[in-house]
Amino acid sequence: MSSVVLHPDLPHFVSFGEVRIDLLRTAPDQWQSRCAGAPWQVAMAMSSLGELSAYAGAISRDVFGQEIWQACTDANLDLRFLQQLSKPPLLSFNAGQSQPGLSGDESFLVGSDAADLLFRPDGLPSGWVKALRWAHFGGVGLSREPLASRLSALAEGLKAEGKKISYAPGFRSGMDSRYDDMLEHMCRLADVIAVNAEDLCALFRASDHHLGLAQISAWNPGAMLLLTVGASRRVSLFAGAQEWRASLSGLDLDAGTCLDLGDAGLAGLLFSRMRHPQATPDLHLRWAVAAAEAAGTASPEYALAHARPWTLPHALVATLAASVLPTIGA
Repeated sequence: MSSVVLHPDLPHFVSFGEVRIDLLRTAPDQWQSRCAGAPWQVAMAMSSLGELSAYAGAISRDVFGQEIWQACTDANLDLRFLQQLSKPPLLSFNAGQSQPGLSGDESFLVGSDAADLLFRPDGLPSGWVKALRWAHFGGVGLSREPLASRLSALAEGLKAEGKKISYAPGFRSGMDSRYDDMLEHMCRLADVIAVNAEDLCALFRASDHHLGLAQISAWNPGAMLLLTVGASRRVSLFAGAQEWRASLSGLDLDAGTCLDLGDAGLAGLLFSRMRHPQATPDLHLRWAVAAAEAAGTASPEYALAHARPWTLPHALVATLAASVLPTIGA
């Protein structure tokens, strides 16, 4: 039996779960498209920090799929992990927020027969598992069958191979009680779990996010947990029985925007864990907060082509990390 050829450029970080096209209503008769999806955004951020990265999933062959392909190309993601299929794209429609003549900010997914559901892990490049150091899972893909079962089995298999796993559930309207088993399964597998207070309340159908935190800690007391509390601009990192805290500073952000920076913050944390695995939790929190602040800055001189706020220049994040001063929680 011949040995697997390991290409030196195979990624060390691969993200799974969701990439979609958001269609934003900017006026009563105008819509704007953009690439989105939390797991995909984490992969984009990791690549911009300098880690060999990929987003693994299936996309359409149409103009929307090409938009995603181009964004991945611009961000130097490994394109061998994208599977283009002759199926419809996964779309999310958002009616807009506080727009004259528009009604609310409710969004909804369209994709009952979308390409993402047909992603095949066995179609990924030969040797990718051997090269892999960290796999990230999250987003709506873990609530959409048959994709959800494939991703769950893949995460379990990678964990058995000794790979590190991170998980950021997020929340969409379809993640009701039917998602509970997946939530518990992924929390038990993960080495790092990233959540925000608002999503915790929704996922656990509770008014106090601390109830969700307690349940996750009971499922997996050894996991490192990154919590963003948008209203207070606070970011907490729980490691064992200890909590480290820091605040987003220097940015004119509302609570919703703070929550939107969670993917960048998670990328900063994972990058620190991969590059400095023996570092103390306060250093990892420095990188998480610095990455979120860098994403909020989004300075044009640092941006990639087609850049979004999750493009994070390493030098900028490292500089900001040095000024973050975590404290030990009470």
